[in-house]
Amino acid sequence: MSLVAGAVLLQTACSKKEAESGPEVTVQAAKVEKRSIRQVIRTEAVLYPKNQAAITPKIVAPVKTFYVNRGSRVHEGQLLAVLENRDLAAAETDTKGSYHQAEANYQIETTSALPEEWQKAEYDLKAAKENFDAQQKIYDNRKKLYDEGALPRKDYDQSLVALTQAKSQFDIASMHMTALQAAGKKQQLKSAEGQLTSAKGKYEGAAALLAYSEIRSPIDGVVTDRPLFQGELATANQPLMTVMDTSKLIAKAHIVQDEAVELKVGDAAELSLEGVDESLKGRVMLISPALDPGSTTIEVWVEAIKPGPALKPGMNVAIEAVAKSVKDAVVVPASAVYKNPEAGDYVLLAGSDGKAHLTKVKIGVRSKELAEIQSGLKEGDPVITAGGYALPDGTKIKIEAAPPAEGEAAKDSAGKSAKPDAATEKPAAKDKE
Repeated sequence: MSLVAGAVLLQTACSKKEAESGPEVTVQAAKVEKRSIRQVIRTEAVLYPKNQAAITPKIVAPVKTFYVNRGSRVHEGQLLAVLENRDLAAAETDTKGSYHQAEANYQIETTSALPEEWQKAEYDLKAAKENFDAQQKIYDNRKKLYDEGALPRKDYDQSLVALTQAKSQFDIASMHMTALQAAGKKQQLKSAEGQLTSAKGKYEGAAALLAYSEIRSPIDGVVTDRPLFQGELATANQPLMTVMDTSKLIAKAHIVQDEAVELKVGDAAELSLEGVDESLKGRVMLISPALDPGSTTIEVWVEAIKPGPALKPGMNVAIEAVAKSVKDAVVVPASAVYKNPEAGDYVLLAGSDGKAHLTKVKIGVRSKELAEIQSGLKEGDPVITAGGYALPDGTKIKIEAAPPAEGEAAKDSAGKSAKPDAATEKPAAKDKE
C-alpha cells in the first residue's frame, strides 16, 4: 500500500508542476532598430505615350500619295499623305470665281450712280426747287407793288397762292428723295452684301474640302501604324495612320483607395520591366480626382523621366512609388506586427523572464519588410518576429536563432565543399613523400 501511495503522490506532484510551468513555444526574435524607412506602393501598370493621334480623314477618297512609312519620325504640320482631290480642286476654282464676281458686284453697287427711279426723284426735286424760287421772286415783287398801291389786291393774292403751292411741291419732292435714299439704297447694298457673303462661304467650304485631302500630322512623334497602301480607299471611320509621341512614356495604374490617398503629385517612383536589370526613374504626375466606378480604384499616372529604348507603349511594367519617407525611425520587421479587433496593432515582446508580453503599438509608415513604431517601443527592445501568431500574453517562449538567408546558406555550403576531406588529404601527403 505504501508503494502505491508513493507512486500516486509522485504523479500528482509532476502534474501540478507541469500545469504551473505550461507549454514552451519556440520563437524567433529581433531587436528594435532606428533607421530610415520608406512607404513604397507597388502595383502593375500599362505604358502609354505622352501623346498620340489616330488620324482619320474627313473625306472618302483613294490615297493618291504616301510621304511617310511606319517608323518615320514626323513633326507637327508635316504633310503625311494626299488623297485624290482633282474634283475638289475644280470645285474650289469654280467657287473662287463666283466669290470674286460677287465681290466686284458689291464694289460696283457701292460706287455706281443712282438708279433710274432715284434719278427721276432727283429731277423732280430740282424742278420743284426752281419753281419755288421763281414763285418766291414773283411774290416778293407783287408784295412791294401792293404795298406802294401800284398793284390790285387780286394779283397779290394770286402770287401768294402760287408760292404756297410751289413750296408744297418742293417739300413733297424732298421727302420722296429722302425716303428713296434711306430705304432703297440701303436694301440694294444689303442685297449685294448678302450675295458676297454667300459666295465667300461657298468658296471657303470648297477650299476646306480641298485642304482635307492633305493629311498632316497634328503632333510631333513617330508613325506607329499605317494600315492602308497607296491607291486604297480611305474612309471617314477608318484611321489612315497613327502617330505617337514617345519622347515621354506614362504608366497608368489603378490603385486601391487606402494606398492612393498616401500619394501626391511629384512623388518619386521607379518603373521596372521584366528582363531588364535596371529600373527607370519616374514621378507621379497625375492622381485622378474621382474613383473608377467599375473597380472603385483610383487611376494614377507615373511619368518615366528618361524612357529607355526597351520601353514601348502597351507594355506591362511594375511601378514603385514612394509615398512617405522617415529618417531615424523606430522600426521593427513587418512580421513582428499583429492586429486583432480588440487590441488593434500590437507586438509581442520577448521578456527577460522568458515569456511573451503583448504590447500595443502605434504604426506609422509601413513597407514590405519594415514597420515604423510611433509609440509603444524603444530602440533595443526584443520583439518576436516568427512563431508569435495567436500566441497568448504570458506564454513561455524559447528563442532560437533565425535560419541563414539563402545567399548565406549557399555561401557556407560552397565553403564547406571547397575544404579537402581528411581521407583525401592523407593519400595526397603520402604520394608527396
